[in-house]
Amino acid sequence: MKIERVVISGGGTGGHIFPAIAIADEIKKRNPEAAILFVGAIGKMEMEKVPAAGYKIEGLTIAGLQRKLTLSNFLLPFKIIKSMLRARRILKDFKPQVVVGVGGYASGPTLKAATMLGIPTLVQEQNSFPGKTNKLLAKNVNSLCTAYEGLERFFPKEKITLTGNPVRFEMVNIAGKRDEAFEYYKLDPNKKTILVIGGSLGARTLNQAMMHHYSDLKEAGVQVLWQSGKLYFNDLNEQLKGNEYEGIKLVQFIDRMDLAYAMADVIISRAGAISVSELCLIKKPVILVPSPNVAEDHQTKNAMALVEKSAALLVKDVEAKENLIPAVLDLLKNEAQQAKLSDEIAKLGKPKATESIVDELEKITTAK
Repeated sequence: MKIERVVISGGGTGGHIFPAIAIADEIKKRNPEAAILFVGAIGKMEMEKVPAAGYKIEGLTIAGLQRKLTLSNFLLPFKIIKSMLRARRILKDFKPQVVVGVGGYASGPTLKAATMLGIPTLVQEQNSFPGKTNKLLAKNVNSLCTAYEGLERFFPKEKITLTGNPVRFEMVNIAGKRDEAFEYYKLDPNKKTILVIGGSLGARTLNQAMMHHYSDLKEAGVQVLWQSGKLYFNDLNEQLKGNEYEGIKLVQFIDRMDLAYAMADVIISRAGAISVSELCLIKKPVILVPSPNVAEDHQTKNAMALVEKSAALLVKDVEAKENLIPAVLDLLKNEAQQAKLSDEIAKLGKPKATESIVDELEKITTAK
């Protein structure tokens, strides 16, 4: 069925927003006249990122449960009811043929309202361990597109389609870009190169590990492209004054991830769902350091899905300061292990994930 009107709901983090935009882009590619409306949470990053990508968005006054006792927790039931009523009004006015949920605060009330109105619904679950919202929604939605095997433990098996996660093509298109990458980042193509990525905000643990073993990296003569994140960049710059080493390039944010990936011999990364999906398509040796500060320890579960298939190495966050850099230096010396990791992670890549999700959307779409 041709998709002419669709609502896509969710957000809160780039890991939810960018897959949502990738799905919207694929729908537009197939149906240039399609009307696409996003529904997000007021005050969250989707309210900026979605319009920047060229799509209209409506906001709900929804928030999550805080871990500590706060007034906002007492107000949460009222926010949920208000958001449900608002989502219902948006859907009745827009009249979508189908509604997609990608996770995040707004997707719960939007998909719940859609199922109550009899509108076909699809959930795109990015993680190897689903969050509470998607578990609750699963029994009523029409289709569940997953990125990992084994989610029949949480979802009705007959509704699951293993598609992989949508990733931005420009991020993983690294073929033939190695020389350009070294020129762009002003690094030496004849030296082994480590890429350290902790997300746009940065990862304190990865930064601590880098500082703790800075002299070891210099002594090893390797290169590092080190994304510190904007929260830590200025402080790290100050700490490194007078001890700079031209082979370690500290940057606040990597604006050309394709070139960074193309240049790397080994990658150190957090284990967010979309990062892991990108790494599977990059096909390079990876050491994952899952963040312990995410709901239901999603990142450890994402990482273990690779580690159990010999597709990545894992260093625990609490051990990273001492053990991460020694582990990566050992890996750089072991070409057989690098080759094994590259071969195994390549088997897990899903380059057609976005197309597969939109194929599934077309199957459940009804005519209006």
